[in-house]
Amino acid sequence: MKKIQNITKKKNKTKIVCLTAYSKNIAEEIDKYADIVLVGDSLGSVLYNYTTTRKVSLTEMINHSKSVKMGVKKSLLVVDMPYKTYDTNNSALKNAKKIIQETKCDAVKLEGGKKVIKQIRLLIKNKISVMGHLGLLPQTAKGKFKSKGKNSREAKQLMDDAMLLQKNGVFAIVLECVSTSVAKQITQKLSIPTIGIGSSVHCDGQVLVTDDLLGINDTKIRFVKKFMNLKKYINLGLKKFSQEVRSKRYPSKKHSY
Repeated sequence: MKKIQNITKKKNKTKIVCLTAYSKNIAEEIDKYADIVLVGDSLGSVLYNYTTTRKVSLTEMINHSKSVKMGVKKSLLVVDMPYKTYDTNNSALKNAKKIIQETKCDAVKLEGGKKVIKQIRLLIKNKISVMGHLGLLPQTAKGKFKSKGKNSREAKQLMDDAMLLQKNGVFAIVLECVSTSVAKQITQKLSIPTIGIGSSVHCDGQVLVTDDLLGINDTKIRFVKKFMNLKKYINLGLKKFSQEVRSKRYPSKKHSY
């Protein structure tokens, strides 16, 4: 609970940094800079080339989260509950408990508002911390992904859902691809933090897929900014290795027994 309190206390004081991780080695580096480490179901596309997060299994999420946990010391560790693992109260509680017990994470994240409020309420009643997720919902979105909150109906629904999630005990809400004005209104209205992704600087924090911001992926999504081109350096290292192997410079006596 202390880690969660540290996050909620940042509301209106300092921006929250949230990054994704799927393995121990990356998690160790992210932990130095992030407030929240998220094992996102985005691992489906990043690691497995799935065309949708719906294909991500509970087993995959748990296995990667176990690895990430080994690299996280200070940050809050949140794990996405995959598609179809929280359809009912019983399945939500059973699977959330399984995630918490096997990964030792601090919280789980569920997509949706009113449609999943009963499940969220039950998890929190059972002392399982929950992060919400509103706006674009990749697990249930149909067709081409579109931003949310562009009309008054969508704006009202987003605000209503945000207030409902807060009322029922979530400690923070991810706002994905929500229009700037609506994201700002929700953030100002809530007493809990909002974590934006494509939802403007007005949110209390920001999350990105780490592979995207490092330039490992060739994604061209509007909200992604490449902060470096890691692919370039990976290629340099691989090229040098292959050259030294072929020229018999590696391994030298220094690297041999």
